[in-house]
Amino acid sequence: MTELPAEQRRGPGGDAGAGQAAGELLRVEGITKRFTGALALDGVDFQVRAGEVHVLLGENGAGKSTLVKVLAGVHNPDRGTVHVDGKPVRITSPQHARALGIAVIYQELTLVPELTVAENLFLGRQPRRFGLVDKARVRRDSVALLERVGLRVDPATPVKQLGIAQQQMVEIARALDLNARVLVLDEPTAVLTDTETERLLTIMGELRDQGVGLVFITHHLEEIRRIADRITVLRDGRSVGVLPAGSSVEAMIELMVGRAIEDQYPRRAGEPGEVLLSIDGLTRKGVFSDVSLRVRAGEVVGIAGLVGAGRTEVVRAAFGVDHYDSGTVTVAGERLPGGDVRAAMRAGLGLVPEDRKGQGLVLSSSVGENLGLVTMRAATRAGFVDRAGQRRRAEEMAAALRVKTSGLNQTVRELSGGNQQKLVIGKWLLADPKVLVLDEPTRGVDVGAKVEIYELVNRMTASGRGVLLVSSDLPEVIGMSDRVVVMAHGRVAGELSTEGLTQDQVMALAVQEPQQQAAEREQPQQQAAGD
Repeated sequence: MTELPAEQRRGPGGDAGAGQAAGELLRVEGITKRFTGALALDGVDFQVRAGEVHVLLGENGAGKSTLVKVLAGVHNPDRGTVHVDGKPVRITSPQHARALGIAVIYQELTLVPELTVAENLFLGRQPRRFGLVDKARVRRDSVALLERVGLRVDPATPVKQLGIAQQQMVEIARALDLNARVLVLDEPTAVLTDTETERLLTIMGELRDQGVGLVFITHHLEEIRRIADRITVLRDGRSVGVLPAGSSVEAMIELMVGRAIEDQYPRRAGEPGEVLLSIDGLTRKGVFSDVSLRVRAGEVVGIAGLVGAGRTEVVRAAFGVDHYDSGTVTVAGERLPGGDVRAAMRAGLGLVPEDRKGQGLVLSSSVGENLGLVTMRAATRAGFVDRAGQRRRAEEMAAALRVKTSGLNQTVRELSGGNQQKLVIGKWLLADPKVLVLDEPTRGVDVGAKVEIYELVNRMTASGRGVLLVSSDLPEVIGMSDRVVVMAHGRVAGELSTEGLTQDQVMALAVQEPQQQAAEREQPQQQAAGD
């Protein structure tokens, strides 16, 4: 493994030298794992010490998830050794991993929604008294566990009533009660708001102070700068370097992708043309109200706002997935009927949904089949699908998008998140829409794949298409948009040019209360009346 000089590799617990370091909880050496046709891990070295946050960083497909599953006992390595407390072990199952003190909190949570918080915390291991579940002790112990992670909820609350951030805290509390000394957090902040992320990072810091070793996987580089004690970078299944706390974003990117990325947001704006998408007065009672915006040929229009502002609901309604009560949606002069996805597609509107796994892909199908989902109807003549043409176009698109796959026949669920996202976008590029709506297009995607997606956006607008970009990442929406529509409480709070735009200016509109929005809308009308 290529490492930095020793003086730059010191972190909590002493030098990262050979042998068992002070406070070492877990160490893997030379871990190799091969799947059919692909080498997922190639001699990976990794170490976790007590009382540290060790970030595992790498592009999608770099091997992070495979390494985590080796630690969790899901995969057995082909070669290499795992040491726990300095002793070699062979982790045979997730139960064995937990018995060794290793717990993994996956992005897809494993709680039972219908059960209460307390029932989930002690699922399958409820304390008993006289042969019956000791409910008083369950509640008492649940309160103590929830306090440890700073979660103030009634243990009798059904998990389905909790937000994602609260559910993650329940998972963490359960892991700690199982005496987890190494806690692996796989993309825990991907679906959290800024406030929820702040709380999670605080909890991670407190657990570190309690001596827990944390492995943190995230694509948000600023989070890494705030919380990491050390950063191990994987690239193409190999561990290529260890960075110290406080490393620059530029250093992380260069080690991760193997090259410097000069511009994280490479927007190349042109002169906007005719209006391609018009949304006028779109209203759905109790969800959004009187939403209007325009997208012109050759431009990217961003939609920003806090979680719950109605951004996703508006674009889903415009595409015909959900109903709306009033208003109109027009594509290139053609008014769309409400609730008709096929009509939207025929008119030239496409939607890359927020939930790529649940709504954008058929995970059990192949790469080629997914790329052809949108164009299959157009490729059908007299009841027969032009499979040869579909396959040729899919091969060209997979190559153009640099999808890391063993071939078009590979099952999509086997791909990394970034490569899955490229497929969702690729199937729409094959359909050549006039306007493509991108809802959280880079969530859970590494910085290298993000730049590739941004370049796809540039290619679309350079060819005269329009893009409507919905994103919770303010630097992204500012950096890749020509104009930003800010929503608050289901309404448009304002529209801003991105030239010289700051995050503070966007947030000032995003936090507006409905009364303030109404007052600001009335003010120009009153001035006009006075004139």
